[in-house]
Amino acid sequence: MRFRLRYQQHDYELPEGQFAVGRNSSCQLAIDDPLVSRRHAIFTVHQDRIFLEDLQSRNGVLVNGLRISGSVEVKPGDRLMIGAQELTLHSNRERDTPAAHPSQAGNRTLPRVVVSEPVDDLGGDTDEFEPSMIRRADSLVLLGGVAEKALAMGRADEAERILASALADVIEASRAGKKVTSSLCDMAARFSARLATATGKGAWADYVVELYSAQGRPAPALVIDELYHALRKVNAVDMRKLREYIAQLRERSAVLGPADRFLVQRIEGLERLAALR
Repeated sequence: MRFRLRYQQHDYELPEGQFAVGRNSSCQLAIDDPLVSRRHAIFTVHQDRIFLEDLQSRNGVLVNGLRISGSVEVKPGDRLMIGAQELTLHSNRERDTPAAHPSQAGNRTLPRVVVSEPVDDLGGDTDEFEPSMIRRADSLVLLGGVAEKALAMGRADEAERILASALADVIEASRAGKKVTSSLCDMAARFSARLATATGKGAWADYVVELYSAQGRPAPALVIDELYHALRKVNAVDMRKLREYIAQLRERSAVLGPADRFLVQRIEGLERLAALR
């Protein structure tokens, strides 16, 4: 069996031997991504089997949502995450697109056998959601760690650049009516609220309001706390959007428990604070 790797709508042949992936131009597949290590991972290809090894990279390798350690056998159809980049493995029996032909490395040593573990807890609800939502969560987890470091060093613009694409994916999925996991929503909202505080841009606060309005539930306390900080620094927020969200929550107040009703009261306080800007 011959294998190929699909990345960004291109197919790369995987000849027998080793095939490296990383940021370094010496790799057979060089990926320009700050989350990808210089030599991040390597495929070892045999006639009818293929193994993927994590080369002790900083941000790890995921196979079908599971983080691997060392080397593991992979199969056609497996979904791979290297840094924030998604790749899929195929066999040449399925070929339907032209393939690129990178150079071949010569080492053919057999890899080690390892145990993989889950990369993140999505609240126990992943079976109910389409794989694209889980991929978005995987990506946001990885990017979030890098963005947190940038925020801690006061580099708000850098954190915004790192997170912008992943956060846009989440809100666009929500606008398209796709079911976004509660944990992914909360994670995206926390990062957006922090960006609002760090950059002073009201659009990130508006993002949070729109996301929870689509979910039809109050934002959690940690997100609300961050929004109180943000509204003291942002230039402006969309008052219409905020008021519509509050009106939506008030309509549901009869079915909300005491804790959620308290959250609604705190969100109403955000409206009063925003009106003073």
